Amino acid sequence: MAVCARLCGVGQSRSCRRRQRNNQQDQGSDSDMDEEEGESCRDPTPSTGPPHPESLVDLPPELLVEIFSLLPGTVLPNVALVCRKFRQILNTETIWRKRCMEEFGMNEDLRKMEARGVSSQDLYVKLLHPYRHILGLWQPDIGPYGGLLNVVVDGLFVIGWMYLPPHDPRVEDPMRRRPLFRIHLLDCKKATVECMYGHRGPHKGDIQTVKKDEFSTKCNQTDYHRMPGGRQEEFRTWLEDEWGRTLEEIFHEHMQELILMKFIYTSQYDNCLTYRRIYLPPTMPSDLLKPGLFKGTYGSHGLEIVMLSFHGTSARATKLTGDPNVPAGQLTLDVDLSRPVILPELEQQRKIEELSQIVMRIHDEVQGEAEQQASGASATEESNHSDDPLPFVLPLGVMARNEVYPRSCRKCFYGTGLIAGHGFTSPERTPGLFVLFDEDRFGFIWLELKSFSLYSRLTDHLDHAHAPSMERFEAMLRNMQSWTS
Repeated sequence: MAVCARLCGVGQSRSCRRRQRNNQQDQGSDSDMDEEEGESCRDPTPSTGPPHPESLVDLPPELLVEIFSLLPGTVLPNVALVCRKFRQILNTETIWRKRCMEEFGMNEDLRKMEARGVSSQDLYVKLLHPYRHILGLWQPDIGPYGGLLNVVVDGLFVIGWMYLPPHDPRVEDPMRRRPLFRIHLLDCKKATVECMYGHRGPHKGDIQTVKKDEFSTKCNQTDYHRMPGGRQEEFRTWLEDEWGRTLEEIFHEHMQELILMKFIYTSQYDNCLTYRRIYLPPTMPSDLLKPGLFKGTYGSHGLEIVMLSFHGTSARATKLTGDPNVPAGQLTLDVDLSRPVILPELEQQRKIEELSQIVMRIHDEVQGEAEQQASGASATEESNHSDDPLPFVLPLGVMARNEVYPRSCRKCFYGTGLIAGHGFTSPERTPGLFVLFDEDRFGFIWLELKSFSLYSRLTDHLDHAHAPSMERFEAMLRNMQSWTS
């Protein structure tokens, strides 16, 4: 601010100019002598070009518009405090239109907004800038179930989309989205928050920032969530949306209990939730495949969302959505990339005993070692350098939600999976086989459960979600586990 004020000739610069005049008077006699000596060296022809500006305030308005358009929108309010000229120039729509486009990706939507009489400046100052801190990925605090919320600038709104996995067991289908809230500037005066939960349209809501990287939503008209047929109609509607079927079509009694339990637990929140920020994992050149979000099959619990990340010689899958046994935030898979598994011939792969012997042999080695040998990592790179596809088949007796799964793989590694009783009681890590099929799919064979989980990459484009650093990402993972432990 002080620098800008001096450049513009306002504010504190008055005292600066006063001191400058005093210095010039004190140095008058010396400068007169210097001028007499220097007259012979000067060009006798006076300059005929335009005078050079002595400060930013002397620049033409159109040039100042170009300069201010390059500044981040967060600093423009400070620029407006410098002087009246700057404040007037900052009312130029071009500046704010460019800020909306570059910082929030708006383009065609701006024309629609301006056609309704809302300026780009109002859009930025009253909507985009105040709510910029909630853009990105968030995990709602819904007990063991968790979730994935993506807050984006969507057309003329800031919308919070809850991401839902495909209907079980179609793990390779695209994600489903449901709007939970939206913020808009349609009345031109101030931003309006609306709850989108339920089936009766938008209604009054509120958003509060609890602290950094955390915010909460509140519905002010929860009667909009109720249905004429009462809880039974609400349950049938929720079940068809959540599972794509009716309760009569689900014959497994245990699965029916889990579904009913989830409905009772999640519906009590009425969209009054607290959200904590989560980041996508950083990408490193040494990663086995691109880290990110995946949908996976979890037996009677249906499809769940996990985050795959790499940490040295380990690959880890952390739950973003969970269940009463292993809740969201827990480390569901921990893969040791220094322990490759060479699959036997195809006929031998069909025997669960053969695969168990191979994996358990490595498991016993890991258990017996006080610390990992440094030579293990280098051996992995040499023995698994080839990415040629290898034939793969599930052992007989291993249950899979997907009868159609890849019949070739690139690599296999020893790993452990987290299992627990209801209520996350007696958790333990059990050995299994991590199978890398391609860049977008991997699987895990749970030997103790004789079960197979297939994971498929979430391909949605997610803005404002990348971790600032690996340290921040790992700190986030530790916090996620503490939320649900």
